[in-house]
Amino acid sequence: MAPDPVAGTALWAGAQTAAGLVIALAAAPLGAVADRGGRGRAMLAASVCLLVGCTAALWFVRPSPRDVPLALWLAGAATVAFEIGFVFYNAMLPVLAPPDRLGRVSGIGWAAGYAGGIVCLGACLVLLIDPHPPWFGLDARLAQPVRATALFAAAWIALFAWPALVFIPSPARRGWGAALREGTNALVLALRDAAADRRLRRFLLARMLYTDGLTTLFAFGGIFAAGQFGMGARQVLLLGIALNVTAGIGAFGFGWAQDRLGDRVTVLAALVALVGLGSAVLLVRSEAWFWALALGLGVFVGPAQAASRSLMARLAPAEHRNAGFGLFALSGRVTGFVGPALLGAVTAAFHSQRAGMAVVVGLLAAGAALLATLPATAG
Repeated sequence: MAPDPVAGTALWAGAQTAAGLVIALAAAPLGAVADRGGRGRAMLAASVCLLVGCTAALWFVRPSPRDVPLALWLAGAATVAFEIGFVFYNAMLPVLAPPDRLGRVSGIGWAAGYAGGIVCLGACLVLLIDPHPPWFGLDARLAQPVRATALFAAAWIALFAWPALVFIPSPARRGWGAALREGTNALVLALRDAAADRRLRRFLLARMLYTDGLTTLFAFGGIFAAGQFGMGARQVLLLGIALNVTAGIGAFGFGWAQDRLGDRVTVLAALVALVGLGSAVLLVRSEAWFWALALGLGVFVGPAQAASRSLMARLAPAEHRNAGFGLFALSGRVTGFVGPALLGAVTAAFHSQRAGMAVVVGLLAAGAALLATLPATAG
């Protein structure tokens, strides 16, 4: 759609940066309103509806530069809806799981997400992308098989979101006016608590660093594979599927061990493994070794994410849970531009993709080092 790859990359980065800013500003206040109004499930439903609507509307985006603004607006709004919805979704974890099973339930949930992603992506490939000529009367000249994946994804989201929206218990509701007033006060208190609580403050700062590393890895891993090992689009896609498999296995397996090891130890172990394997990826020249190490990386990505969520569930005060997860979302987004910016600057300075990707390892290592100073009693 974009005029050229460089312009497309810049436009996409700008849209995602704008979405990140909206998320950073809105996540914590909306979480606080949900806490005080008992509106978490209703606000999750609103997020899901916006996400489904924007995703489905991508069908109307044609392969023309004239449709770039529409694509960016829809993708940006969907990103905001997804991340804001996660605030309310994550806050349901302590309601559904007893303290001694938080890690297990979080890990299983994250693994189920990876499994669903694999099945959804595989179905899109088999039903829409691979058939030549396309099935269902779709016109390849208008990119309709690709555009139809948006409709499929929107239906998938709606199908698997409704059980949570229907069956998870919802607390008693209060009026929106009272929820807004008390939510604002609660947010101030939650921010004050986070500033005063050394454990929570340190955890959120550590997560900010290692989440920047993971986000940058997700954004540029495929580009690195293509540039350094000559992988084509289909190979990169297959690598993505394989990584989802190993990440799901890791999240599920560590979820069972996490309640015994502790959330903090699980996150630390995952980050140390990611730093070691990531450093090795930067050194190898063989595609076979790259595949082996990359799949190993995937095993530890899931546990780092799932254990972070359950650690936050233990650290956040129960009365400020949604607001706490709003801060959790904020910590994962507020500096989301730093990793890509550093990677771009280092790549340009050294004229090397490998040097640029070393930024990812540095961010993961910095986050792990700060997390290691968190008191062992924290989760």
